[in-house]
Amino acid sequence: MKIVEIREKTVPISSPIRNAYIDFSKMTLSLVAVVTDVVRHGKPVIGYGFNSNGRYGQGMLMRERFIPRVLEARPESLLDERGILDAHKVWNAMFTNEKPGGHGERSVAIGTIDMAVWDAVAKIEDKPLFQLLAERYGDGQVNRKVFVYAAGGYYYPGKDDSQLKDEMRKYIARGYSVVKMKIGGASLDEDRRRIESVLSILEDGQRLAVDANGRFDLDTAIAYAKALAPYNLFWYEEAGDPLDYELQATLRNYYPNPMATGENLFSMQDARNLVRYGGMRPDRDWLQFDCALSYGLVEYLRTLDMLKQHGWSPSRCIPHGGHQMSLAIAAGLGLGGNESYPDLFQPYGGFPDGVKVQDSHVVLPELPGIGFEGKSDLIREMHALAA
Repeated sequence: MKIVEIREKTVPISSPIRNAYIDFSKMTLSLVAVVTDVVRHGKPVIGYGFNSNGRYGQGMLMRERFIPRVLEARPESLLDERGILDAHKVWNAMFTNEKPGGHGERSVAIGTIDMAVWDAVAKIEDKPLFQLLAERYGDGQVNRKVFVYAAGGYYYPGKDDSQLKDEMRKYIARGYSVVKMKIGGASLDEDRRRIESVLSILEDGQRLAVDANGRFDLDTAIAYAKALAPYNLFWYEEAGDPLDYELQATLRNYYPNPMATGENLFSMQDARNLVRYGGMRPDRDWLQFDCALSYGLVEYLRTLDMLKQHGWSPSRCIPHGGHQMSLAIAAGLGLGGNESYPDLFQPYGGFPDGVKVQDSHVVLPELPGIGFEGKSDLIREMHALAA
Protein backbone atom coordinates (compact mmCIF):
# COMPACT_ATOMS: atom_id res chain seq x y z
CA MET A 1 0.00 0.00 0.00
CA LYS A 2 1.41 3.37 -0.95
CA ILE A 3 0.73 6.89 -2.14
CA VAL A 4 1.60 6.95 -5.82
CA GLU A 5 0.91 10.60 -6.62
CA ILE A 6 -0.19 13.86 -5.04
CA ARG A 7 -1.77 16.43 -7.34
CA GLU A 8 -2.61 20.03 -6.54
CA LYS A 9 -3.93 23.09 -8.29
CA THR A 10 -4.87 26.60 -7.33
CA VAL A 11 -8.49 27.53 -8.03
CA PRO A 12 -10.30 30.87 -7.70
CA ILE A 13 -13.07 31.49 -5.18
CA SER A 14 -13.19 35.22 -5.88
CA SER A 15 -16.14 37.37 -4.83
CA PRO A 16 -16.78 41.14 -4.53
CA ILE A 17 -17.60 40.78 -0.82
CA ARG A 18 -15.43 42.16 1.98
CA ASN A 19 -15.19 41.90 5.74
CA ALA A 20 -13.61 44.40 8.12
CA TYR A 21 -10.09 43.49 7.00
CA ILE A 22 -9.94 42.06 3.48
CA ASP A 23 -11.89 41.79 0.27
CA PHE A 24 -12.26 38.49 -1.56
CA SER A 25 -11.86 39.75 -5.12
CA LYS A 26 -8.67 37.73 -5.68
CA MET A 27 -9.18 34.89 -3.21
CA THR A 28 -7.91 31.43 -4.15
CA LEU A 29 -7.60 28.02 -2.56
CA SER A 30 -5.57 24.87 -3.13
CA LEU A 31 -7.29 21.67 -4.22
CA VAL A 32 -5.38 18.42 -3.59
CA ALA A 33 -5.78 14.79 -4.65
CA VAL A 34 -3.81 12.02 -2.90
CA VAL A 35 -3.77 9.00 -5.22
CA THR A 36 -3.09 5.57 -3.68
CA ASP A 37 -2.58 2.12 -5.14
CA VAL A 38 -5.45 0.74 -3.05
CA VAL A 39 -8.59 -0.40 -4.88
CA ARG A 40 -12.02 -0.25 -3.27
CA HIS A 41 -15.24 -1.05 -5.10
CA GLY A 42 -13.28 -1.49 -8.32
CA LYS A 43 -11.65 1.95 -8.25
CA PRO A 44 -8.37 3.36 -6.92
CA VAL A 45 -8.75 5.13 -3.60
CA ILE A 46 -8.17 8.88 -3.99
CA GLY A 47 -8.37 11.28 -1.08
CA TYR A 48 -9.28 14.91 -1.61
CA GLY A 49 -8.67 18.10 0.33
CA PHE A 50 -8.75 21.88 0.08
CA ASN A 51 -8.02 24.82 2.34
CA SER A 52 -10.61 27.10 3.86
CA ASN A 53 -11.47 30.55 2.56
CA GLY A 54 -9.62 33.56 3.87
CA ARG A 55 -6.15 32.12 3.27
CA TYR A 56 -4.83 31.83 -0.25
CA GLY A 57 -3.79 28.70 -2.15
CA GLN A 58 -0.41 27.25 -1.14
CA GLY A 59 0.68 25.39 -4.26
CA MET A 60 4.28 26.58 -4.23
CA LEU A 61 4.92 25.39 -0.68
CA MET A 62 3.31 22.06 -1.50
CA ARG A 63 5.32 21.55 -4.67
CA GLU A 64 8.66 22.66 -3.22
CA ARG A 65 8.58 20.99 0.21
CA PHE A 66 5.66 18.95 1.39
CA ILE A 67 4.63 16.80 -1.57
CA PRO A 68 8.24 15.74 -2.39
CA ARG A 69 8.85 14.71 1.21
CA VAL A 70 5.86 12.37 1.19
CA LEU A 71 6.70 10.86 -2.19
CA GLU A 72 10.39 10.45 -1.31
CA ALA A 73 9.65 8.64 1.96
CA ARG A 74 9.92 4.86 1.98
CA PRO A 75 6.32 3.66 1.42
CA GLU A 76 6.46 1.30 4.41
CA SER A 77 7.45 4.21 6.67
CA LEU A 78 4.02 5.76 6.07
CA LEU A 79 2.05 2.67 7.18
CA ASP A 80 0.74 1.59 10.57
CA GLU A 81 1.32 -1.81 12.15
CA ARG A 82 -1.50 -3.27 10.03
CA GLY A 83 0.08 -2.07 6.81
CA ILE A 84 -2.55 0.66 6.38
CA LEU A 85 -1.75 4.25 5.45
CA ASP A 86 -1.08 6.23 8.65
CA ALA A 87 -2.01 9.93 8.52
CA HIS A 88 0.24 10.72 11.49
CA LYS A 89 3.28 9.25 9.75
CA VAL A 90 2.47 11.11 6.54
CA TRP A 91 2.24 14.30 8.62
CA ASN A 92 5.63 13.58 10.18
CA ALA A 93 7.13 13.16 6.71
CA MET A 94 5.73 16.53 5.63
CA PHE A 95 7.10 18.26 8.72
CA THR A 96 10.60 16.83 8.35
CA ASN A 97 13.31 19.53 8.59
CA GLU A 98 10.83 22.23 9.64
CA LYS A 99 11.69 24.49 12.59
CA PRO A 100 9.12 25.08 15.32
CA GLY A 101 7.17 28.34 15.35
CA GLY A 102 6.01 30.48 12.47
CA HIS A 103 2.64 28.94 11.78
CA GLY A 104 1.45 31.25 9.00
CA GLU A 105 1.41 29.65 5.55
CA ARG A 106 2.98 26.20 5.85
CA SER A 107 0.21 25.22 8.28
CA VAL A 108 -2.29 25.79 5.47
CA ALA A 109 -0.27 23.75 2.97
CA ILE A 110 0.16 20.83 5.35
CA GLY A 111 -3.44 21.05 6.54
CA THR A 112 -4.75 20.81 3.00
CA ILE A 113 -2.72 17.70 2.18
CA ASP A 114 -3.60 16.24 5.58
CA MET A 115 -7.32 16.56 4.75
CA ALA A 116 -6.83 14.55 1.58
CA VAL A 117 -4.83 11.92 3.44
CA TRP A 118 -7.58 11.43 6.04
CA ASP A 119 -10.16 11.18 3.26
CA ALA A 120 -8.06 8.41 1.73
CA VAL A 121 -7.49 6.66 5.07
CA ALA A 122 -11.22 6.49 5.82
CA LYS A 123 -11.99 5.31 2.28
CA ILE A 124 -9.38 2.57 2.62
CA GLU A 125 -11.20 1.48 5.79
CA ASP A 126 -14.49 1.87 3.84
CA LYS A 127 -15.96 3.97 6.65
CA PRO A 128 -17.20 7.53 7.07
CA LEU A 129 -14.42 9.58 8.58
CA PHE A 130 -16.65 10.47 11.54
CA GLN A 131 -17.02 6.77 12.39
CA LEU A 132 -13.29 6.14 12.09
CA LEU A 133 -12.55 9.10 14.39
CA ALA A 134 -15.08 8.01 16.99
CA GLU A 135 -13.58 4.52 17.07
CA ARG A 136 -9.94 5.60 17.19
CA TYR A 137 -9.99 8.78 19.25
CA GLY A 138 -13.43 9.11 20.83
CA ASP A 139 -15.76 6.88 22.79
CA GLY A 140 -16.98 5.02 19.73
CA GLN A 141 -20.23 6.96 19.68
CA VAL A 142 -21.16 9.13 16.70
CA ASN A 143 -23.66 11.98 16.77
CA ARG A 144 -24.48 12.47 13.11
CA LYS A 145 -26.72 15.44 13.97
CA VAL A 146 -24.43 18.50 13.95
CA PHE A 147 -25.20 22.14 14.76
CA VAL A 148 -24.48 24.59 11.92
CA TYR A 149 -24.93 28.33 11.60
CA ALA A 150 -25.17 30.48 8.48
CA ALA A 151 -22.25 32.88 7.97
CA GLY A 152 -22.82 35.87 5.73
CA GLY A 153 -23.67 39.51 6.20
CA TYR A 154 -20.57 40.69 4.36
CA TYR A 155 -20.10 44.23 3.16
CA TYR A 156 -20.91 44.44 -0.52
CA PRO A 157 -20.89 47.41 -2.92
CA GLY A 158 -24.30 49.07 -2.78
CA LYS A 159 -25.67 46.67 -0.16
CA ASP A 160 -28.16 48.39 2.14
CA ASP A 161 -30.01 47.27 5.25
CA SER A 162 -32.96 45.91 3.31
CA GLN A 163 -30.68 43.67 1.27
CA LEU A 164 -28.94 42.54 4.46
CA LYS A 165 -32.28 41.59 5.96
CA ASP A 166 -33.31 39.76 2.80
CA GLU A 167 -30.09 37.74 2.96
CA MET A 168 -30.73 36.73 6.55
CA ARG A 169 -34.36 35.87 5.80
CA LYS A 170 -33.14 33.43 3.16
CA TYR A 171 -30.91 31.69 5.70
CA ILE A 172 -33.77 31.45 8.18
CA ALA A 173 -36.03 30.06 5.45
CA ARG A 174 -33.44 27.34 4.74
CA GLY A 175 -33.63 26.11 8.31
CA TYR A 176 -30.92 28.07 10.13
CA SER A 177 -31.81 29.53 13.50
CA VAL A 178 -28.38 31.12 14.07
CA VAL A 179 -26.98 33.59 11.52
CA LYS A 180 -23.79 35.66 11.48
CA MET A 181 -22.89 39.04 10.00
CA LYS A 182 -19.75 41.11 9.66
CA ILE A 183 -18.99 44.23 11.68
CA GLY A 184 -15.98 46.53 11.91
CA GLY A 185 -15.98 47.59 8.26
CA ALA A 186 -18.08 50.65 9.04
CA SER A 187 -18.57 53.04 11.95
CA LEU A 188 -19.99 51.83 15.25
CA ASP A 189 -23.21 53.76 14.64
CA GLU A 190 -23.62 52.23 11.18
CA ASP A 191 -22.85 48.74 12.43
CA ARG A 192 -25.31 49.17 15.28
CA ARG A 193 -27.99 50.15 12.79
CA ARG A 194 -27.16 47.11 10.64
CA ILE A 195 -27.31 44.81 13.67
CA GLU A 196 -30.65 46.19 14.77
CA SER A 197 -32.06 45.77 11.28
CA VAL A 198 -31.21 42.05 11.38
CA LEU A 199 -32.49 41.61 14.92
CA SER A 200 -35.78 43.15 13.82
CA ILE A 201 -36.52 40.15 11.56
CA LEU A 202 -35.50 37.39 13.98
CA GLU A 203 -38.14 35.53 15.92
CA ASP A 204 -38.02 33.69 19.25
CA GLY A 205 -35.31 31.05 19.23
CA GLN A 206 -33.36 32.72 16.43
CA ARG A 207 -30.00 34.32 17.22
CA LEU A 208 -27.43 36.63 15.64
CA ALA A 209 -23.64 36.41 15.93
CA VAL A 210 -21.26 39.18 14.82
CA ASP A 211 -17.69 38.98 13.55
CA ALA A 212 -15.13 41.81 13.51
CA ASN A 213 -12.37 39.75 11.82
CA GLY A 214 -9.70 41.05 14.18
CA ARG A 215 -10.12 44.68 13.16
CA PHE A 216 -10.28 46.53 16.49
CA ASP A 217 -7.72 47.99 18.82
CA LEU A 218 -8.54 47.69 22.51
CA ASP A 219 -10.47 50.96 22.84
CA THR A 220 -12.62 50.19 19.79
CA ALA A 221 -13.19 46.61 20.93
CA ILE A 222 -14.39 47.88 24.29
CA ALA A 223 -16.65 50.49 22.69
CA TYR A 224 -18.26 47.79 20.57
CA ALA A 225 -18.53 45.49 23.59
CA LYS A 226 -20.49 48.09 25.52
CA ALA A 227 -22.76 48.75 22.55
CA LEU A 228 -23.30 45.04 21.80
CA ALA A 229 -23.94 43.81 25.35
CA PRO A 230 -27.70 44.66 25.40
CA TYR A 231 -28.38 42.70 22.21
CA ASN A 232 -27.91 39.20 23.71
CA LEU A 233 -25.93 38.04 20.68
CA PHE A 234 -24.95 34.44 20.07
CA TRP A 235 -21.35 35.64 20.16
CA TYR A 236 -19.00 38.59 19.57
CA GLU A 237 -16.22 37.19 17.38
CA GLU A 238 -12.55 38.05 16.93
CA ALA A 239 -12.64 41.61 18.16
CA GLY A 240 -8.89 42.17 17.94
CA ASP A 241 -5.76 40.74 16.39
CA PRO A 242 -5.86 36.96 16.92
CA LEU A 243 -2.44 36.98 18.63
CA ASP A 244 -3.29 39.84 21.00
CA TYR A 245 -4.18 37.67 23.97
CA GLU A 246 -4.07 40.60 26.38
CA LEU A 247 -6.74 42.44 24.38
CA GLN A 248 -8.96 39.37 24.48
CA ALA A 249 -8.36 38.91 28.20
CA THR A 250 -9.14 42.54 28.95
CA LEU A 251 -12.28 42.50 26.84
CA ARG A 252 -13.95 39.93 29.09
CA ASN A 253 -14.17 42.64 31.77
CA TYR A 254 -16.44 44.66 29.47
CA TYR A 255 -18.45 41.93 27.77
CA PRO A 256 -20.20 39.32 29.91
CA ASN A 257 -21.85 37.53 27.01
CA PRO A 258 -20.24 34.81 24.82
CA MET A 259 -17.21 35.66 22.72
CA ALA A 260 -15.51 33.59 20.01
CA THR A 261 -12.07 33.52 18.44
CA GLY A 262 -9.33 31.19 17.23
CA GLU A 263 -9.87 30.78 13.47
CA ASN A 264 -6.56 32.51 12.76
CA LEU A 265 -4.50 30.49 15.23
CA PHE A 266 -2.74 27.74 13.32
CA SER A 267 -1.07 25.44 15.83
CA MET A 268 -1.70 23.68 19.11
CA GLN A 269 0.87 25.98 20.73
CA ASP A 270 -0.96 29.14 19.67
CA ALA A 271 -4.27 27.63 20.77
CA ARG A 272 -2.70 26.83 24.13
CA ASN A 273 -1.53 30.41 24.53
CA LEU A 274 -5.07 31.58 23.86
CA VAL A 275 -6.57 29.44 26.61
CA ARG A 276 -3.68 30.24 28.96
CA TYR A 277 -3.55 33.99 28.48
CA GLY A 278 -6.59 35.12 26.47
CA GLY A 279 -9.12 35.08 29.27
CA MET A 280 -11.45 32.77 27.38
CA ARG A 281 -14.23 31.34 29.55
CA PRO A 282 -14.99 27.64 29.07
CA ASP A 283 -18.52 28.03 30.40
CA ARG A 284 -19.66 30.43 27.64
CA ASP A 285 -17.01 31.27 25.03
CA TRP A 286 -16.34 29.47 21.73
CA LEU A 287 -13.12 28.30 20.03
CA GLN A 288 -12.98 28.37 16.24
CA PHE A 289 -9.74 26.59 15.29
CA ASP A 290 -9.95 25.33 11.70
CA CYS A 291 -8.07 22.11 10.99
CA ALA A 292 -7.74 22.90 7.27
CA LEU A 293 -5.70 26.00 8.11
CA SER A 294 -3.82 24.67 11.12
CA TYR A 295 -1.75 21.67 10.01
CA GLY A 296 -4.77 19.40 9.62
CA LEU A 297 -6.51 16.84 11.79
CA VAL A 298 -3.24 15.44 13.17
CA GLU A 299 -2.57 18.80 14.83
CA TYR A 300 -6.24 19.30 15.70
CA LEU A 301 -6.16 16.08 17.73
CA ARG A 302 -3.24 17.53 19.69
CA THR A 303 -5.25 20.71 20.20
CA LEU A 304 -8.26 18.80 21.52
CA ASP A 305 -6.02 16.90 23.96
CA MET A 306 -4.55 20.19 25.16
CA LEU A 307 -8.01 21.71 25.63
CA LYS A 308 -9.13 18.81 27.79
CA GLN A 309 -6.04 19.29 29.96
CA HIS A 310 -7.09 22.91 30.45
CA GLY A 311 -10.67 22.10 31.37
CA TRP A 312 -12.29 22.74 28.01
CA SER A 313 -14.88 20.47 26.45
CA PRO A 314 -14.65 19.76 22.70
CA SER A 315 -18.28 20.88 22.60
CA ARG A 316 -17.03 24.48 22.97
CA CYS A 317 -15.30 24.18 19.57
CA ILE A 318 -17.20 25.37 16.49
CA PRO A 319 -14.62 25.50 13.68
CA HIS A 320 -14.33 28.17 11.04
CA GLY A 321 -14.39 27.24 7.36
CA GLY A 322 -17.72 25.68 6.52
CA HIS A 323 -16.27 22.47 5.07
CA GLN A 324 -17.20 18.81 5.43
CA MET A 325 -13.94 17.91 7.16
CA SER A 326 -14.94 19.83 10.26
CA LEU A 327 -18.44 18.37 10.07
CA ALA A 328 -16.90 14.89 10.21
CA ILE A 329 -14.75 15.86 13.19
CA ALA A 330 -17.77 17.37 14.94
CA ALA A 331 -19.81 14.18 14.48
CA GLY A 332 -16.99 11.84 15.45
CA LEU A 333 -15.35 13.74 18.31
CA GLY A 334 -18.20 15.73 19.82
CA LEU A 335 -17.48 19.28 18.70
CA GLY A 336 -20.13 21.93 19.22
CA GLY A 337 -20.88 22.34 15.52
CA ASN A 338 -19.54 23.97 12.38
CA GLU A 339 -19.72 27.13 10.33
CA SER A 340 -21.67 27.14 7.05
CA TYR A 341 -21.62 29.47 4.02
CA PRO A 342 -24.93 28.83 2.23
CA ASP A 343 -24.23 31.14 -0.73
CA LEU A 344 -20.48 31.74 -0.70
CA PHE A 345 -17.24 30.00 -1.71
CA GLN A 346 -19.02 27.29 -3.65
CA PRO A 347 -18.69 24.47 -4.51
CA TYR A 348 -16.24 23.96 -1.65
CA GLY A 349 -18.53 24.68 1.26
CA GLY A 350 -21.83 23.16 2.20
CA PHE A 351 -23.18 19.66 2.55
CA PRO A 352 -23.76 16.54 0.46
CA ASP A 353 -26.72 16.70 -1.90
CA GLY A 354 -30.03 16.18 -0.17
CA VAL A 355 -28.83 17.18 3.30
CA LYS A 356 -31.26 19.73 4.71
CA VAL A 357 -30.82 22.17 7.56
CA GLN A 358 -33.46 21.88 10.28
CA ASP A 359 -33.35 24.11 13.35
CA SER A 360 -29.69 24.86 12.56
CA HIS A 361 -28.72 21.17 12.50
CA VAL A 362 -27.81 18.75 9.73
CA VAL A 363 -27.66 14.95 9.77
CA LEU A 364 -24.57 13.59 8.05
CA PRO A 365 -25.08 10.73 5.58
CA GLU A 366 -23.18 7.45 5.73
CA LEU A 367 -20.60 8.11 3.02
CA PRO A 368 -17.05 6.69 3.03
CA GLY A 369 -14.31 9.20 3.76
CA ILE A 370 -15.17 12.82 4.34
CA GLY A 371 -18.19 12.49 2.06
CA PHE A 372 -17.15 14.68 -0.87
CA GLU A 373 -18.57 12.13 -3.31
CA GLY A 374 -22.04 13.05 -2.07
CA LYS A 375 -21.73 16.65 -3.27
CA SER A 376 -22.07 16.55 -7.04
CA ASP A 377 -20.76 20.03 -7.91
CA LEU A 378 -17.70 19.58 -5.68
CA ILE A 379 -16.78 16.05 -6.69
CA ARG A 380 -16.78 17.10 -10.36
CA GLU A 381 -13.97 19.55 -9.56
CA MET A 382 -12.12 16.88 -7.60
CA HIS A 383 -12.46 14.20 -10.26
CA ALA A 384 -11.17 16.64 -12.87
CA LEU A 385 -8.00 17.09 -10.83
CA ALA A 386 -7.49 13.36 -10.41
CA ALA A 387 -8.33 12.39 -13.99
